[in-house]
Amino acid sequence: MGGRLARMFRNFNVENRALREISKDKPRAAPRYPDRAPPPSVSAEAAELVKKKDESLLGHLRSVYVESTDPAAAAAEVSVSDSVAAAEGAERRPLRVSFPGHMFGLAELSDVPKGKLTIAEALKALGSHQHQPQTWTAEKIAQEYSLDLKETKSLMEFFIPFKVEIIPPKTRTAKQIKAS
Repeated sequence: MGGRLARMFRNFNVENRALREISKDKPRAAPRYPDRAPPPSVSAEAAELVKKKDESLLGHLRSVYVESTDPAAAAAEVSVSDSVAAAEGAERRPLRVSFPGHMFGLAELSDVPKGKLTIAEALKALGSHQHQPQTWTAEKIAQEYSLDLKETKSLMEFFIPFKVEIIPPKTRTAKQIKAS
């Protein structure tokens, strides 16, 4: 019912309203401001000089031979080979903690470079520090996982694992989640 009523008002006197809108005076365009001075015309002599071939200049151009190499690409190749060599020679430590099975389709690691952590190790270290801060200090975690002490302190300060707290209801009549 509402659609019919809305359509009636929308279509009421459409032709007259359209004709009235079309017959209105069009808005005037903004005034045009005069251009700056017209561009100088090029003399015929200058046009001829531009079009004319200069044999001496062409001779100099033919005698020039340019050979160029990209120094950034050569430096990038050297730095990539250095980083690969450094990665092969880097000390590695055995993996302390891992996820059970092939989590997220990732291959199972057996060792990690010193100074690095896997996600599982980071969560384990942060969780143990959160539950027992006197036992698991930043110094002990740095020694345990072969990390830099400054980076370990930053890790303890800025990264906190999730902490789940179940707040009991105030009344016994409230709905409770029961363990299954």
